[in-house]
Amino acid sequence: MIVDGALATELERRGADLRDSLWSARLLMEQPSLIQAVHRDYFEAGADIAITASYQATFEGFARRGVDGAGAAQLMRDAVALAIAARDEFWSHAHNRRDRLPPLIAASVGPYGAMLADGSEYRGDYRVSDTELTDFHRPRLQLLADSGADLLACETIPSVREAMVLARLLQERPDTMAWISFACRDAEHTCEGQNVGECVAMLEAFAQVVSIGVNCTDPQYVAPLLARMRCHTDKPLLAYPQGDGTPLAQYGIAWYAAGARLIGGCCGTTPDDIRALREELRSCA
Repeated sequence: MIVDGALATELERRGADLRDSLWSARLLMEQPSLIQAVHRDYFEAGADIAITASYQATFEGFARRGVDGAGAAQLMRDAVALAIAARDEFWSHAHNRRDRLPPLIAASVGPYGAMLADGSEYRGDYRVSDTELTDFHRPRLQLLADSGADLLACETIPSVREAMVLARLLQERPDTMAWISFACRDAEHTCEGQNVGECVAMLEAFAQVVSIGVNCTDPQYVAPLLARMRCHTDKPLLAYPQGDGTPLAQYGIAWYAAGARLIGGCCGTTPDDIRALREELRSCA
């Protein structure tokens, strides 16, 4: 399955000003139609999964902008609704249904560090307790689980500790499925420094975690990271790293060979990258 590409950097490429602690979530308040247009363009390019604009949308983040809890909850639901509307618009045209399954919507659950808006998701080591992490993630995870999304995308997770907090929270909602995707600093370790194979082994027992992988990571590290993950799980692997100036499609076959079955792009990638990736991976089908 083809995952979509970058949202925030694509919004910036189209003229949006994201110089804000809310990042792309700012446009949920100011330019929601632009978010929907980007989702639609990724579907047109061949994406089978759209990731919503809720990565940096949190109760705490919106509160800093003067948005109360009810307003924040509605904006997070709006993030999912925009992706669903784009999917439904795309799917309403019969010619889009040829050789395709209806695309899925993955509600983005960003890490605690994304709320801090200081780059902590690329370092980890938050210096907060498991209880504090759980209390931070629970209300948003529960809201997004009820939002109409097909699954949750727990993404850019820098540490196994935060991944385990999220996996345990999923057990409070037995019908909710999710992927967990790590941000990694090299070909072996999460951003916080744990061995990624050992992280995957710890998540293997959680049936609601339906895919494990890597995102927002230098593409050169992805194939060896996937190889380490493959040794510890039979779950489908996931890869959607950041762009590095090299066409995404040039990496796709190697990631597929390493076990990835959900493949896309993160920061710096575009609908054109996703279109080329889909064409390249047709030979693997």
